[in-house]
Amino acid sequence: MIGLHDWFQTPPGQHVLAWERERFDAALVDVFGYHALQLGLADIDALAANRMPHRWLAMGTPTASAVTPEPAAEHAPGAAPAAEPGAARPPVPPQAPAAPRMALVADPRALPFAEASLDLVVLPHTLELSHDPHAALREVQRVLVHEGRVAIAGFNPLSLWGFKQMRVHLLRHLGGRGRLFLPEAGEFIGHRRLRDWLRLLEFEVEAVHFGCWSPAVRSASALARFAWMDRLGERWWPVFGATYLIVAVKRTHGAKLVGQTWKTAPAVAGAPVSIAGRAGHTRAGAQKITEE
Repeated sequence: MIGLHDWFQTPPGQHVLAWERERFDAALVDVFGYHALQLGLADIDALAANRMPHRWLAMGTPTASAVTPEPAAEHAPGAAPAAEPGAARPPVPPQAPAAPRMALVADPRALPFAEASLDLVVLPHTLELSHDPHAALREVQRVLVHEGRVAIAGFNPLSLWGFKQMRVHLLRHLGGRGRLFLPEAGEFIGHRRLRDWLRLLEFEVEAVHFGCWSPAVRSASALARFAWMDRLGERWWPVFGATYLIVAVKRTHGAKLVGQTWKTAPAVAGAPVSIAGRAGHTRAGAQKITEE
């Protein structure tokens, strides 16, 4: 059983990460506010391009890839002695960019934030690994402010990668053997199904992006050979991409002002109504007086 973190170290996983980094940067760079939260998947910094002053990474469980190591002290045991003043310093080797530092450990179904306190929540493959994705999405709706946004990345079951995963599951169910192409943990959620969930929770889908249309191959050289499918897939068959990114905005319905209903409306005066036979009685009386 291969986990999500281990799968993202493979060539297909790196291919997906590269596409998702680009899409997250383009989709979230102009999302403004004060507080943003990335929930899960420390392999990618989905908030790198966002400019909110307070950005956090929350994980369901602490992982080594989510913790940035602290720099060693100058006189720590075993450390190299400091160079003398004026002496030439050895060149510093280039370092890979550090993974985003984990801020807290939190269950996606019970976030430690007050209601309507976050402006942006990012869920990179978080719902797929959640034991109760409905509860996790409801919790996101609770902590988001009005007009707050949620960005959700996931694997598309309606794709070449999803078909291969389904085929291996079917073979195993029939007693055969097969090697899964995507991570085994979690349940993949189709984009149409996810859009229905979002609508029920008062979210309005703002944008849907698809990516990675190449066949389910495992080597980097094979992915490079099928790069032309990624160029054509975005134009001709976008909904069959192996991964997707959905951005939705929370639209809550507030109280409706109905005006001052306590004031009594003025009564409308009734129109005069003629009495039947009154005119005939008056004419008879006038004729009698004339005769007299």
